Amino acid sequence: MRLFLAALILIVGTIPAGAQWLDRPTPGIPRTPDGKPHLTAPAPRGPDGKPDLTGVWNGPVSEPRLDPANAQPWVNDLARQRQHDYYRARPSYQCLPSGPEADRFAGWKRLLQTPTAIAILNDDLTYRVIFMDGRELEANPAPSWMGYSVGRWDGDTLIVDSVGFNDKTWLSQRGLPHSEALRVRERYRRPDVGHLQVEVTFTDPATYAKPWGVTANMALAADTDMLESVCERSSEHWAGSLSDAANRAVSVAPDVLARYVGVYSGLYQGNKRTVEMSLSGGQLIATFAGAAGVDGGETRPLVPLSQTPFEGLGLFYQLSVDDKGMPTDVVEIRASGPYRYPRQP
Repeated sequence: MRLFLAALILIVGTIPAGAQWLDRPTPGIPRTPDGKPHLTAPAPRGPDGKPDLTGVWNGPVSEPRLDPANAQPWVNDLARQRQHDYYRARPSYQCLPSGPEADRFAGWKRLLQTPTAIAILNDDLTYRVIFMDGRELEANPAPSWMGYSVGRWDGDTLIVDSVGFNDKTWLSQRGLPHSEALRVRERYRRPDVGHLQVEVTFTDPATYAKPWGVTANMALAADTDMLESVCERSSEHWAGSLSDAANRAVSVAPDVLARYVGVYSGLYQGNKRTVEMSLSGGQLIATFAGAAGVDGGETRPLVPLSQTPFEGLGLFYQLSVDDKGMPTDVVEIRASGPYRYPRQP
């Protein structure tokens, strides 16, 4: 039986074996008596007295929860079609910029703040510039992948407005589209040294009835540095669909599927990753959480290929069981290697 599709070849982050500066102390931050970063100390401030957002930040992806009734009917149809095709058209899977995708406001990034501009450098080597020099947004900007952004301070909150996105990007890794009329507003708050909250609101009347958004809670990545995570092979080589998986599916007894329900936790590329297995309508569902790059916070329906191997939107999952048929862990098969998540008590 062919258990692997070409769709198993996902984007692999390039992590050099001799990566530099991963254990270099971050200069200029307050420290506790034992030398550790004092992450609850007051936030640093720039020459203008406003919070200085400069630093390397990381945080878990927050899965957007959109009410389907808020979207135009064609939006839900398109999102279902993109899921059916294993999301192969997602820009980041095609080695293209993610633009305003909600899932990408978290993850690894470096912020550099100056009086006239703030630069956001992403680990996939894309970047944004937020202009702080008082300019207004263009009334009719040429569509671009990352859009155009201007910022201003409201007390200690940085407010960023962005327009000018092309409609090639998504608003969620789950396939939600947008039009070129999209406007994005971000609110950045740094309450102390170690924490940064980003509230994102999407407004696109041509696509969604009401504004909606997501919140990313970021933590300062002190005493380390950001590694690049580069798309090395495009999804244009993927093959297969949910229909193909369904055609290979077998029937597994409900009591067997019920045994697999639970929480599994381990490491994915050095980051903690939690997999929660649940049953919905007789189908096993895997929900993922944790700092796992672009895939954190996702949900995957699992199609049984026999009693223990499953396919989930182009990835392969193997349940390991003991001599009594009880699960001990789940193994996630990716292009970058197998990842084992032991079952938690």
